[in-house]
Amino acid sequence: MAVTIRDVARASGVHISTVSRTFSAPHLVNPETRSRVLATAEQLGYRPNRAARALITGRTHNIGLIVADIANPFFPPLIKAAETHARRRDYHVFVADTDEDPIVEADLVQALAKQVDGILLCSPRMSDDQIEQLRREVPLVVINRMITGLPAVVMDVGQGARSAVRHLLDLGHRHLVYLSGPRGSWTNQKIRQAAGATARAAGAELTVLGPHQPVSAAGAAAAEAVLATGATAVLAYNDLMAIGLLQALQDRDIAVPGQVSVVGIDDIAASELVRPQLTTVANPTAAAGRAAVDMLLQQGDDGSTGQINLHTDLVIRNSTGPGPFLPAGATTAEVAAYVKE
Repeated sequence: MAVTIRDVARASGVHISTVSRTFSAPHLVNPETRSRVLATAEQLGYRPNRAARALITGRTHNIGLIVADIANPFFPPLIKAAETHARRRDYHVFVADTDEDPIVEADLVQALAKQVDGILLCSPRMSDDQIEQLRREVPLVVINRMITGLPAVVMDVGQGARSAVRHLLDLGHRHLVYLSGPRGSWTNQKIRQAAGATARAAGAELTVLGPHQPVSAAGAAAAEAVLATGATAVLAYNDLMAIGLLQALQDRDIAVPGQVSVVGIDDIAASELVRPQLTTVANPTAAAGRAAVDMLLQQGDDGSTGQINLHTDLVIRNSTGPGPFLPAGATTAEVAAYVKE
């Protein structure tokens, strides 16, 4: 005989409604009671009927997560963290990939709207107007995009770009390249603005090349254009582009960092595996996934909106080195020590 909600309530010593709330609205149940009910349910092998619960509560306990490119190693840690965090709150996550196409993105939101309680849009390529219109159909939380009035979780890539450019300036580089990402990317816009302002404030030159697709092949294809600028340092939109550029430079016998320093953004696993290891801006992708799930579920409870800005960190490795304009009095040993800090 199948275990029922009454069996769980009796064994837990609580009312049936408490068991129901534990699965449908766990935040309304005392943590100690919730843990006891969940442990009892697990011990008895009880599984709530999601279809029946959806009819009663109006909630599916499903969340949509739409990403620009699931093959990009930036996204899997975010997806995994969001799925794990949602599961702990008894939600399932449906993941969909747009392949950087805003039309596919809009179609996916509309297709998922009736099947989920809300959608997480990660690095969306749609216009602000499109996203605002879609929000009328389904609750949305945007990751890595700021839109007035919409809840958002943002990794502070502007601050990361400023740190990266200052690092290159401190090393004596005065002509830098920003290897730009997709034209419709909000993140790309913020990196470009922050990098440009930081370089100008120091009297340095920043050449922007792009836009490019955020893949390693695009970074490799940009190598000749980078060399033609005469710049001695490059900040790339993401690690994939930086790695592609780094390998293409080495194929041309251009020493990294001896002749050109390279910095990426994201701190994907491969950034430590390439040689030289890539200096990069670490984005808190897992934290962003968890925060976005919490924000979406809270939005469903009380209609609140807000924005969370997560700190980024510069990780200095071996792909950056002294430029042609070293600080006065700096010795090679001092610069080497700085690079390794």
